[in-house]
Amino acid sequence: MTTTPNQYTDDPKQGFIALVAELATISGPQGLTLGEIRDRMDERAFGLMIIILAIPCLVPGLWGVPQIVAVPILLLVGQMLAGRVEPWLPEAVLKRRVSKLWLNRMADFATKRMAWCELVSRPRLTMFVHGWAERVAAVFMAMATVTILVPLPLTNTVPAVGLTLMAVGLIQRDGLFVVGGAAVAVGWMAVLAAIAVGFFVGAGWAVSLIANVTG
Repeated sequence: MTTTPNQYTDDPKQGFIALVAELATISGPQGLTLGEIRDRMDERAFGLMIIILAIPCLVPGLWGVPQIVAVPILLLVGQMLAGRVEPWLPEAVLKRRVSKLWLNRMADFATKRMAWCELVSRPRLTMFVHGWAERVAAVFMAMATVTILVPLPLTNTVPAVGLTLMAVGLIQRDGLFVVGGAAVAVGWMAVLAAIAVGFFVGAGWAVSLIANVTG
């Protein structure tokens, strides 16, 4: 079912920090599946699930896990673009289990490192979190997620920061966070593009130099 992508309400629901902590608390020894986590969400499920999936990507230098969680993030962002109200994930993905240890680590990280997001965010510049603007935000979230897949140092942390800011902005209806996160995503893509251009230009120059020397 599709509708306008305004799935967030102005009702002050449980904060996302408290929700992550609650997931760690209620999880059994085997942890929780992504399906069980999704079922705990309210109408803010898209933003909350993206934050939960993005938290591992915030760890500097981590490789492997960000590339795995990027896939369901892209699926969620694509559904935001399509205007779905509730997130859908393939059954195989929903059955993937998040361990108790990892849930505890996420809760600890969120409480210690992300609490400021919830404290300073508030409804403002709401024209950037409603209707067409939400879909535009989803485009920038997709851009940030794609760069997570690049296997270079810090390529998971920086875009994950932008992704998290945008998700918090959509949950809290804070357009300033959405704009800030989009700026981080665009800036990081520009950096990666500059690195790629520099690499190819440098490689071309080196080949020409070698050809001149050996010629």
